[in-house]
Amino acid sequence: MNNKQNKEIISRDVDFAKWYTDIVRVSKLASYSNTKGCVVLEPNGYAIWEKMQSILDKKFKETGHSNVYMPLLIPENLLRKESELVEGFAPEVAWVTEGGNKKLEERLCIRPTSETLFSEHFASSVSSYRDLPKLYNQWCSVLRWEKETRPFLRSREFLWQEGHTIHETKAEAEAETLRMLNIYNEFFHDYLAIPSIIGKKTEKEKFAGAEYTYTVEALMYNGVALQSGTSHYFGQKFSKAYGIKYLNRENKYDYPYQTSWGVSNRMIGALIMVHSDDYGLVLPPKIAPKKVAIIPIGDDLEVLSLAHDYQEKLKSEGIETYIDDSDKSPGFKFAKTEVEGIPIRIEIGKRDLDNGIITIVRRDTREKRELFTNTDIVRDVKVLLDDIQNDMYDRALRRREELTYTVTDMDEFEDIINNRPGLIKAMWCGDSKCEEKIKEVRGCKSRCIPFTDEKVDDKCIVCGKKADKLVIWGIQY
Repeated sequence: MNNKQNKEIISRDVDFAKWYTDIVRVSKLASYSNTKGCVVLEPNGYAIWEKMQSILDKKFKETGHSNVYMPLLIPENLLRKESELVEGFAPEVAWVTEGGNKKLEERLCIRPTSETLFSEHFASSVSSYRDLPKLYNQWCSVLRWEKETRPFLRSREFLWQEGHTIHETKAEAEAETLRMLNIYNEFFHDYLAIPSIIGKKTEKEKFAGAEYTYTVEALMYNGVALQSGTSHYFGQKFSKAYGIKYLNRENKYDYPYQTSWGVSNRMIGALIMVHSDDYGLVLPPKIAPKKVAIIPIGDDLEVLSLAHDYQEKLKSEGIETYIDDSDKSPGFKFAKTEVEGIPIRIEIGKRDLDNGIITIVRRDTREKRELFTNTDIVRDVKVLLDDIQNDMYDRALRRREELTYTVTDMDEFEDIINNRPGLIKAMWCGDSKCEEKIKEVRGCKSRCIPFTDEKVDDKCIVCGKKADKLVIWGIQY
């Protein structure tokens, strides 16, 4: 086996940031555009997004949600009705001030998020408790004027979904907030093979306008955290600001309780940074748009016949399989499947075929093994796909555990963040001043207050005062 890394990809242990952009480029996931801060999603990258979208969309619909679509533009007066939201998004908002060659009477904001539009719609479409709940989801793009951008992780325009729901009771809305968080967490674990952590954001880090925010946090290979999904409980903040009233069961006017939740195409960035290697992209089988590549070596009719036989059998079982019968060299074809992260490659050559064998290669470990040609190819491939999926999760979990530290001393905290970053479990008194003090260490932030009752001390790591909140801290993308 060729153990040399791809010459177009720098080693992740040498320059992780460049390695990441090399993977995006060489795997043809995205390319830079002439629109500053925005990227072109190429077919390989968009296919992964479509796979994510199809899985999540099914889960949303199974839990009673319907898809809708809101306008791209938001009138300024509408945006300003909820002051916390305006304050939180003001630095990132892009404004439309002219239409054609005529200056607009009122500026229009290009949506950074859609709480205002959904709230306006709810105000006009809800009149009775019988109209509740409304469980909506939107697949769209949003625009945020980011200063520093990187493909998938932080671009000015990006793809996402945003769920927006309103409910009759606080308990129902809070249950929805937690339910959607758990759907995201299961998606990360079961499909992306990423061992995420869920918990509550601190007051300082919650979504602007929310009563509280739940978050899905994942750790990348280099020890940097990535906020990968959020679920927000708004209470009655938006319903009061936007006049969403309904007649309750006592025939009195009341305000409904609201939630929102979302994930974006930064999940593709997470896939790259958790699983990929110096040879290219590595995709978990459950999220890979193409699961098996069959490479016939040469144009022998018996070789091609077996290749098509395998493809037909695999596709009939719902396993996305393609044959690369182009006139490129076998080495080129092998390298292409490797850099694009195809989970399994089947090589069929005339010489091996005469001996009754084929070669099967798993992308995650690059291990090769031989199979007899009369094997039950569907059974073998299914077993191997499951093994790859489970092994990728286990490797990511081991890596996260290696880079998770329990700390009770601020000097040790600083040493870890500066020299061997990862997730740090440490106690916090709840004072925002202590949270700000920690931020002075390479911009380290609270990732979440996990739902576990775990405690590592009874004193705040910063001020030494009594503390009963364990917080997970880390530097972030």
